[in-house]
Amino acid sequence: MTSFLVPSDPSAPRTAPIPSSIDVLHLDDAIVVVDKPSGLSVHRGDDQGTTFALNLTRNAIGQWVYPVHRLDRATSGVLVFALSSEHARILHDSFSTRTVHKTYLALVRGTPPPNGIIDSPMAKREGGPDVESLTEYETLFVSNSRLSLVEARPRTGRRHQIRRHLRRIDHPIAGDVKYGNGPDNRRYRSELGLYRLALHARSLSFTHPENGERVTFQSLIPEDLAGPLRRIGVPSALFET
Repeated sequence: MTSFLVPSDPSAPRTAPIPSSIDVLHLDDAIVVVDKPSGLSVHRGDDQGTTFALNLTRNAIGQWVYPVHRLDRATSGVLVFALSSEHARILHDSFSTRTVHKTYLALVRGTPPPNGIIDSPMAKREGGPDVESLTEYETLFVSNSRLSLVEARPRTGRRHQIRRHLRRIDHPIAGDVKYGNGPDNRRYRSELGLYRLALHARSLSFTHPENGERVTFQSLIPEDLAGPLRRIGVPSALFET
């Protein structure tokens, strides 16, 4: 892999500080959409910490919010909460009937095919039976450092689905400590300054639970991932718009 200069010595892993606030992308009478950073769990069910996207969002807008979906703690990007139990129920139904469209950007090891659909069943929860699991993907950029930028569009919503699916086709996501490779991840830290999972929820499209209109919300890739992308030569147009 080609070596790159990074702004500080990244020879050892580091943990991002827990944020004290969260950016609100959209707020109306039914929903609030926020930009979740990597390293922050959605709610207490994900870990035993004290700071979560749920309570930061509640504090930001001054009212209770209802979770309707999740992002992995290590994943950044678009996250929506409902502002009432009724709106939460409607959004839950949208997710379960697959009318919500999600787009992710992932930096992966190797060179995947130009596009494809990963059809590989997995359990909804640990110990459960395998069920249909589908992820559509497109390779957007291939670097000369054995890394590629992929757009992933999950058609189903299983836990760690994109991470597990990309690993199953031998293209694990860079920085994935659960499904990736330790020596590779240490090299990404050392050479690229990548200290996080290289997976970002770029856009979320769904039917608004109050007015029935189709809405789409987007999140720009944060600097802790944008920097490594620049270092391997990914054109800014692919991740800064």
